[in-house]
Amino acid sequence: MMKKHLSPAKQQQHPPPPDDVPVPSGEVTVQQLNELLSDGSGFYNLPTQHFNEVFPRIYIGNAFVAHNTMRLQKLGVTHVLNVAEGTSFMHVNTPPEFYAGTGIAYHGISANDTQKFNLSAFFEEGADFIDRGLAHNNGKGKVYVHCREGYSRSPTMVAAYLMLRHRMDVRVALTTLRQKREIGPNDGFLRQLCQLNEKLANEGKLNREDARGSEELMILSADIPSHARMLPYPETFSSHLGSRLSASISFL
Repeated sequence: MMKKHLSPAKQQQHPPPPDDVPVPSGEVTVQQLNELLSDGSGFYNLPTQHFNEVFPRIYIGNAFVAHNTMRLQKLGVTHVLNVAEGTSFMHVNTPPEFYAGTGIAYHGISANDTQKFNLSAFFEEGADFIDRGLAHNNGKGKVYVHCREGYSRSPTMVAAYLMLRHRMDVRVALTTLRQKREIGPNDGFLRQLCQLNEKLANEGKLNREDARGSEELMILSADIPSHARMLPYPETFSSHLGSRLSASISFL
């Protein structure tokens, strides 16, 4: 379990709106999304599984499973979307040839898990690949979307997919994922999802029912168990903690 601490400078730059000031339709704040994803006390749970099916035939997971082609084939995965393609410690080095001969289609996006990285530039590209994967084999394809931990980059991409292709409000999209897997996109990614939400709302491309029911879903998400178990590979979270969360990790 981890706790994120905002710096005083950041708090001053992005103060929460007063309670008596209504938030415009389609506008969602990073603070609201953080409250949705945390346990209510500012703590964030680490993933307890290597992967989870977060939406029918869409999996979010980590690099461990991405490197295990036999496991992917056993799951019936037909497409792999690597949102952390690269050779550095915080990336996953699985070039297209890695899956040669497996029958698995691959697409890579070289994203960094930093607040300054513009992942939104790849939202449509990622959504298109997921669409193709799900349509594969007469609509029986399965897509494994991953980054290094399946915690920040890949959940952001899948949330954007649900917003773009299923017209979900960002709060509904993240709640949908959070009910299946512990996730914690960095604040920069959350801000980009907020911007996408406002854009889609202004264009009339979000389900109004989802927007109206998002507050109820946020209340429902509070019922998600707040306990968390440490991953069997905790050292790989060190860089992510440096950019988003404090290093206070407790074992339960």
